[in-house]
Amino acid sequence: MSKILILDIETTGFTPESGKIVEIGIVELDLSNGNRKIIFDQVCWEKGLTEEELEKAWIIKNSDLTIEAVRTSTNLEVLKPEIQGILNNYPLGATAFNNAFDFRFMDHRGFVFPKKLPCPMLLSTDICRLPKAKGYGYKWPKVEEAHKHFFGDVGYVEKHRGADDAFYEAQIVHELYKMGVFKID
Repeated sequence: MSKILILDIETTGFTPESGKIVEIGIVELDLSNGNRKIIFDQVCWEKGLTEEELEKAWIIKNSDLTIEAVRTSTNLEVLKPEIQGILNNYPLGATAFNNAFDFRFMDHRGFVFPKKLPCPMLLSTDICRLPKAKGYGYKWPKVEEAHKHFFGDVGYVEKHRGADDAFYEAQIVHELYKMGVFKID
């Protein structure tokens, strides 16, 4: 068995206490050969989500996710058993490109990860070596920046949509795995 999960969520805010999850994408990555498969791709809404919050959300202004798509989607609580079942079926674990962000939201909603794997964004930092605007050291690469570093300028543009982002993040994770930097033990 060599399959892990790559998770990507879209939210209305930057903290789990004030933001709401509005999309979840999950991709299966086979570490043995790099095959990627989208296994969950759902827009959703959470209790307490207001029209005003949605209208002001960065994700609505910076992606093709629409207010109407969220408004007509399924409540996250209804989707929760299916998502938890997916997580439970991958004992080798899961990660997300900025896993501190995604895991914090998911943990706050009561999701349980059988195993949390290393953060690809942090692992890519010293490899991509993108200088910070101010100060010493390197900045955390965005998905587009890491993808360009590993695969060249192939025209990839991050859509800021759960499953699509996770699909390309999985490609980065596989590259890090082949380099011996991303480890699952």
